[in-house]
Amino acid sequence: MSFLGVDTSLTGRRWVGPSDDVSRQSEALMQRAGLEPAVAAILARRGVAPEDAAGFLAPALRDLLPDPMRLKDMEPAAERIVVAARTGERIAIFADYDVDGGSSAALLIWWLRDLGRQATLYVPDRIDEGYGPNDEAMAALAAEHDLIICVDCGTLSHGPIAAAGAADVIVLDHHLAAADLPDCVAVVNPNRQDEPGDLGHLCAAGVVFLVLVDANRRLRAAGVKGPDLMALLDLVALATVADVAPLIGVNRALVRQGLAVMARRQRPGLVALADVGRLDRAPTSYHLGYVLGPRVNAGGRIGAADLGARCLSTDDPAEAQALAEKLDNLNTDRRDIEQRVREAALAQADARGLDAPLIWAAEDGWHPGVVGIVASRLKDHARRPAIVIGFDGDDGKGSGRSVAGVDLGASIQKLAAEGLIQKGGGHKMAAGLSLSRAQLEPAMARLSDLLAKQGAGEGGPADLRLDGTLMPEAATPELIEKIEAAGPYGAGAPAPRFALPAMRIRHTRPVGDGHLKLTLSDGGPVSLDAICFDAVRLGLDALQSHNGRPVHVAGKIELNHWQGHARVQLRLDDAAWAE
Repeated sequence: MSFLGVDTSLTGRRWVGPSDDVSRQSEALMQRAGLEPAVAAILARRGVAPEDAAGFLAPALRDLLPDPMRLKDMEPAAERIVVAARTGERIAIFADYDVDGGSSAALLIWWLRDLGRQATLYVPDRIDEGYGPNDEAMAALAAEHDLIICVDCGTLSHGPIAAAGAADVIVLDHHLAAADLPDCVAVVNPNRQDEPGDLGHLCAAGVVFLVLVDANRRLRAAGVKGPDLMALLDLVALATVADVAPLIGVNRALVRQGLAVMARRQRPGLVALADVGRLDRAPTSYHLGYVLGPRVNAGGRIGAADLGARCLSTDDPAEAQALAEKLDNLNTDRRDIEQRVREAALAQADARGLDAPLIWAAEDGWHPGVVGIVASRLKDHARRPAIVIGFDGDDGKGSGRSVAGVDLGASIQKLAAEGLIQKGGGHKMAAGLSLSRAQLEPAMARLSDLLAKQGAGEGGPADLRLDGTLMPEAATPELIEKIEAAGPYGAGAPAPRFALPAMRIRHTRPVGDGHLKLTLSDGGPVSLDAICFDAVRLGLDALQSHNGRPVHVAGKIELNHWQGHARVQLRLDDAAWAE
């Protein structure tokens, strides 16, 4: 049954409200935990019992942090890193070129620096070297170093790790593993096939953090004071959100506490990135994913691959500022490239049809640094898993993004095992692949079948899920503060969305490139500002022709900060005429 009777909204979606079970749970939370209806609705959707509400709203990392020794190979990994740090061995860090890889490398660099040690940073070029370790780079690093630590990569790199020869290699990763692991000192990865998978939601930086927790224990046992790990949580939070790791369990606590650390503005690289991103207030998970993350990623996408990791790891404010400005400029260039590819990919996907289990697009010359972002846009557009591939001659490099409940990485890995693509892997929500032009159509057909078996494309792709109703007078800064306390929000923990029924539109004004500002009222003394981004593209510009008709609106309430002032506004996602 549709919510508020909205079967087809202005954007073509059916509105779906809380289930009966969630509604009952929400009532229990209001009565037994004393929560406001909006906050109770959020916790009920997350399955929080009344007796657990207080702990959920104030998560303590010490209560949620798992024992690092639960992960296989933790002991040899942590012990080898401690020995290298204490004896002054030459250490190299081989990192992936995205935010998770850069943050993971920075974690190790800061930790080692606090112990008076330096490490060599190596980040492969996305175009020339591709993802993960390669034979030439590993052999070169091995010639000059005693220990190579691969972060956010390496789990499937049997050959390149063998090429390291006499140097010891440790892999700290979270990507899906094959049955056989590389021959090295340790592979710490919660997504190894011999792991139970209960920590599989950790990103690589989360894995590195657990290794450092155990390393600090070993230092303490030896009478040595280890570095302050709590001060490193800003890097873990950034990686967790930017890598779209689900904000559940310990991830939620890591991000909550990491945001508090970041608000203190003590890491030069993050301060510089916040400044070039014009972030003038304490960051939220939104800012990690949409302000800081894209800038860190920009170097690996279209510039020098190590810029992001260098920015996050430097302790020199002047260097941090210079690197942040470079990354900001590259991010602007990246947006231009992305827009061109996105428009072409959307047109191609629309022509192919958006009702299949898999949405995909491929073309010559599409920059490999933006195909992942464009895949994310396609996924959001069609609400289905999406793959975007750029070809250079006969060689194609692609990236995919998935939706909740559909494991894309495992399916991509199966394609590789079946010989339908050259190589591929990743995790549930994101994956990469390489293939030839001749492999394209058969691989996409097979991938579509694999995803269909997981339920991709079934159910209500056009459903808009809502947490309940809200009146304008209830939308206060105090309520927003309480809603934020139930966060952070992101993958696996979507921000709450409420419906405001039978509103009257008092004013509309087009702004920017296709956006719309509105003033809403329910006839009472309180009006509510609203902003609708991409209103023209979504068809919500029809609200300008309301002619006084009442309208149901749906969206997220937030504080709009402007010129030192903060006002409550609705970020409007959808609307439907009330009569």
